[in-house]
Amino acid sequence: MLIDTFGRVATDLRVSLTDRCNLRCTYCMPEEGLQWLAKPDLLTDDEIVRLIRIAVSDLGIEEVRFTGGEPLLRPGLVGIVERVAALEHRPRMSLTTNGIGLERTATALRAAGLDRVNVSLDTLRPDVFRALTRRKRHEDVLRGLEAARAAGLTPVKVNSVLMPGLNDDEAPDLLAWAIAHDYELRFIEQMPLDAQHGWKREGMITAGDILASLRTRFTLTAEDQEERGSAPAERWTVDGGPHRVGVIASVTRPFCRACDRTRLTADGQIRTCLFATEETDLRAALRSDVPDAEIARIWKQAMWGKKAGSGLDDPSFLQPARPMSAIGG
Repeated sequence: MLIDTFGRVATDLRVSLTDRCNLRCTYCMPEEGLQWLAKPDLLTDDEIVRLIRIAVSDLGIEEVRFTGGEPLLRPGLVGIVERVAALEHRPRMSLTTNGIGLERTATALRAAGLDRVNVSLDTLRPDVFRALTRRKRHEDVLRGLEAARAAGLTPVKVNSVLMPGLNDDEAPDLLAWAIAHDYELRFIEQMPLDAQHGWKREGMITAGDILASLRTRFTLTAEDQEERGSAPAERWTVDGGPHRVGVIASVTRPFCRACDRTRLTADGQIRTCLFATEETDLRAALRSDVPDAEIARIWKQAMWGKKAGSGLDDPSFLQPARPMSAIGG
């Protein structure tokens, strides 16, 4: 069991498969990209599957989310999913993606055992998409979403970040579109995970701003807190149901007390929080041929030291040393 000193138990593992991405979103990385990890520094497919097996069999992990960077850029992705699905204690599996490439891989991922996907899409307007991502790939994302739904990777969840002066007026339109296509929409407050350190608390679009905008067109009924459990998104029923919308308010309404996550970076580091500044190296242990029990012990020790909160509610919060593309969303 992965338990910390505050009694929280991690049952959800986020696995970053690569630090690379084929978009250059303004809230994530600079236009020129980043210095990517060298291939020898990345975990191999076998190493990833071994760590997931240890997490599931020995540490109580029940759900695995594959992230990046952009996980669809990982050549062995389908094989990794298939091998994890074959574990004796099969975890639930999902994927967070920008949707580019999903059109051609959705069917294979579903056949391999993937349960569902989260797709990032911040705007319905192609020109705004290009301004936000610095790429002309809006239609590719829309086709990827359709392919995911057709393949049965449901519920298909759409993650949207609203940025001042770009798409901050789109919340109602995004929700109407998501309802029409039977996607579950979740808005995410912009977080300080950009490599260029351009995030500023002042002027960010908050959960309160998003909800006020949605209520200009929809009636929202708050979901029971017990039903939320450890989920990061607060959820509302839209116009009496059955559709719902969620808001992940990491900055203004932190949910650290219910956190059930542990994170594995693409280069084999354990992070107890997305915003942690410390990491614990599992790659070195893997490559030193230590037994599974020792890797589990190191992982448990890392989680025991997890802090009470992310620190985002502190105005003096310092951004993590590594950007989102390197540690997984």
